[in-house]
Amino acid sequence: MKIVQISDTHLSPSKTHFNDNWEPVARWIAMVGADLVVHTGDLTIDGADQEEDITFAMELMRKLPIPVLVLPGNHDVGHLAGSDQPVDAHRLARWRKLVGPDYWVSDHGNWRLIGLNSLVLGFEDAEEEQFQWLEQALAARDGRHVAIFAHKPLFVDDPAEGDTGYWSVRPKQRQRLYELMAEHDVALHASGHLHWAWQGRLGETDLLWAPPTSFIIDTLEREMPGDRLVGAVLHHVSEERIDSEIVAVPGLTPHVLDHVIEEVYPRAAKKVVEAAQ
Repeated sequence: MKIVQISDTHLSPSKTHFNDNWEPVARWIAMVGADLVVHTGDLTIDGADQEEDITFAMELMRKLPIPVLVLPGNHDVGHLAGSDQPVDAHRLARWRKLVGPDYWVSDHGNWRLIGLNSLVLGFEDAEEEQFQWLEQALAARDGRHVAIFAHKPLFVDDPAEGDTGYWSVRPKQRQRLYELMAEHDVALHASGHLHWAWQGRLGETDLLWAPPTSFIIDTLEREMPGDRLVGAVLHHVSEERIDSEIVAVPGLTPHVLDHVIEEVYPRAAKKVVEAAQ
């Protein structure tokens, strides 16, 4: 079985800056003979506020000739409390109406794929509901190996680091995930969000950050582990193991967000200016 993981496509019918990278990605998915696509979030530029962004992006996903499982990112359903676009019940309901479940289980032979919604970690009762669901999904795996997909990585620089705010799962929730992953021999945790490509390991679990298909970030954010590239991931799944390959997909333009941030994300551009003053 071949699973393609794509992430951070940042699609929109009105802000079309990165849409030109979708067709090369779709061609590559067909070329590699994938059986399934998993999208690990930031499907849209601004699905958190613009319903048409979600509708537009999902029309493209549904044109793919194979099944697609999609998870929300912060630009799709909002982010931390206190942010410009905090995740809330309204945004989650819109996602569920237009896309489907914001976390899910998908079984394929000897493997159980679990998709988590990173954005409800820290959001009222939704966090505990998802954790209880996850515990049940892991307990009921019936001997299957497990791969977990999510938008946000568990950590950026160190497994025991403090709160990184925007970038990764917060320490309390992260530790709970660590414990569940170790208890249930999770083989892979694969995420996106950072616009960097990286592979590592935590205990018996492989860790992976998928590259974006849309853009890289130059000096607007700090250096992070891994490589700046636009591309995707090809997961080769056998009965007993999963081998993951980060791919620089042919034909993609490595757009640089720094050059267009005032057009695409003006609120973020304003914060960058204020921080520099």
